[in-house]
Formats: sequence, C-alpha cells, structure tokens
Amino acid sequence: MIRDYIPSFVRGRGRFTKSQRRAYQRLYDKYCIPFREEKIDIKKVMGFPEVIAEIGFGMGMVTAEIAERNPHMGYLGIEVYKPGVGKLLSEIARRGLRNIKIVHEDAVKVIAFMIPSDSLKGVHIFFPDPWPKKRHHKRRLIKEGFASLLCSRLEPGGYVYITTDWEDYARQILLVLSKTDGLENAYDGFAPPQDWRPTTRFEKKGYRESRRVFEILFKKI
Repeated sequence: MIRDYIPSFVRGRGRFTKSQRRAYQRLYDKYCIPFREEKIDIKKVMGFPEVIAEIGFGMGMVTAEIAERNPHMGYLGIEVYKPGVGKLLSEIARRGLRNIKIVHEDAVKVIAFMIPSDSLKGVHIFFPDPWPKKRHHKRRLIKEGFASLLCSRLEPGGYVYITTDWEDYARQILLVLSKTDGLENAYDGFAPPQDWRPTTRFEKKGYRESRRVFEILFKKI
C-alpha cells in the first residue's frame, strides 16, 4: 500500500507563526515521537493501556479537548503540517496535558511503519481533505488499501470514526469501509452525532451555511 499510494496533502501549506515556532522548538523533544521505519510499543511509549490515534488533527484544538476530558486514555496525534504541530504543542503545555504524544509525519507512513498490529483502541479522522474536484479524488486518504491497513492496526473491538461535510466523499468512505474485511458498521448507514466529540470552528461555520456533517463509525470484529 505504501509503495503506490498518492499523498493526500500538499507540503508547505499554512503560515508558521512565531508562537508556533517557539512551541515546536521548545516542546518537540518532550511531546513528539520521531518518525522511524520500525514498529514501536505504542502503549508503552504512551504510558497508557488504551491508545487512540488521530490522523490529521489540524490545529489540534479538538484533540486537546478530547484528551483533557479523558485523562485515562492515551492520544497519538499524527499531523504533517508544522503549524498544526506547533499549535497543539502549545495547547498541551497550556492545559498541562500528560496523555498526548505527536508524530510529525505523513499518517500513512506512521500507521504502516510505526504502529503494530492490534494495538490501537481507535482511530479518529475528522474532516479529511475532500479533494472535491473529480480529477483529484485519487488523492483522498480513505481508500481500500488504507482502510485495510487501519483495520489491521486496531485491536479487536477497536473502532475507526470519520467525519466529513462532503456527501460524495462520505458515501465513498461508507462504501470503502463496508467492503473492508474485519470492519463492521456500528450503525445502519451513517452514524448519529457522537456527543463526546467537540464541534470545531470549521464545523460551526458549516452549520451556519446549512452544510450537513456525515459521521461514519466502524468497529473491528
């Protein structure tokens, strides 16, 4: 899967502010796990018996809020954009969080090379880039190969939870996960809103513009 996949992101996007840069330089060694092409004992590294991975956490505000509400769980944030890593690092320090670690790298590589099989309690993917133009659909993150990879990294009973406000992408995700061996839809079609997930600023703007959010929740059987 890793050999022929097409990246779902464009490097260098976003402004790296002075405060984000300071946080990155000051806190990287404390809260970040360097990428390497070898499996790690993620539960031991995190220091928690249950670990949730969030792929593409953006600025990390939702990540920090969920982690703060659930101090008994470990949260591994995976993000390719440096400004987002810097922002979440500053938020970790501001809130005094002890249950978040970050890998600053392409999520596909992190999941493929670093995460062992049957080791994650869950995977969160909130509003992945929809790549709306048809010619760019090949760049979408959720495809059959990646879905199978995610499933292999979940422990039995673990889950993958995805949200998007693009209906055609939502239906594609639903189809892909439905066809993935080892995954089972927790609901009949799209999932209802999960009350434990904080609403993002992007999402609130979408509600004002009458955009629907589609939620997809599958469990490993």
